[in-house]
Amino acid sequence: MARPKIARKSTIVDMTAMCDVAFLLLAFFILTTKPKPSEAVPISTPTSVANKFVPDKNAVMISLDKDGKVYLSVSDNAEDRTKKQTMIQDINQRNNLGLTNDEVDRLVSQPFIGVPFSQLKAQAKLSNEQITAKNLPSGIPAQDSSNNQMIEWIRAAKVAYQGSKMDLILKGDNVAKYPVFKNILTAFKKNDEFKFQMVTNPSGVPEGTDLYRLNMSKKDAGGTAE
Repeated sequence: MARPKIARKSTIVDMTAMCDVAFLLLAFFILTTKPKPSEAVPISTPTSVANKFVPDKNAVMISLDKDGKVYLSVSDNAEDRTKKQTMIQDINQRNNLGLTNDEVDRLVSQPFIGVPFSQLKAQAKLSNEQITAKNLPSGIPAQDSSNNQMIEWIRAAKVAYQGSKMDLILKGDNVAKYPVFKNILTAFKKNDEFKFQMVTNPSGVPEGTDLYRLNMSKKDAGGTAE
């Protein structure tokens, strides 16, 4: 007796619908993804194994680029912007700069301060998009110990943050020259500010180091406890 033949079914799978979904997802991500904006002050920070983050409030950041130019900014929230306004008004009054209320408000809204006292009026005329290291080529004077305006800015920050926490953050380029860095530290010391944090580029802990073994022992202890 002949063996009955089993009908063979096609193994072809229609991928049209899946391709349509894939291209729709690809188009969605392309249209919704925002490219990382270029830094207003490009700074290549040194690496470290620290895992702390820059605080998002009560932070006064001093940035030092590779050319030794210094810039000052505060955390971007309403409370810190109010303190920044107090700082600028203090600098304005003590140095007789003649800044109007509108000019002070414009400086407060800008991402950072990057000019000598005498040029603050000129910076106030720039839009926020124009506030870049390229458009503010001088920076805050700190290269010369005889004209270190960072001393005044740190003093104004202490006045503005009096009675509340203030985190001093120093973000320095990896190839910045030490004399300017030293002048920034001098500005801290002259205002009795001896604690500050450094911004670094995080990297993994090298294997075999004491810190690596310490971290591994903590992980082992945590696993045993669970």
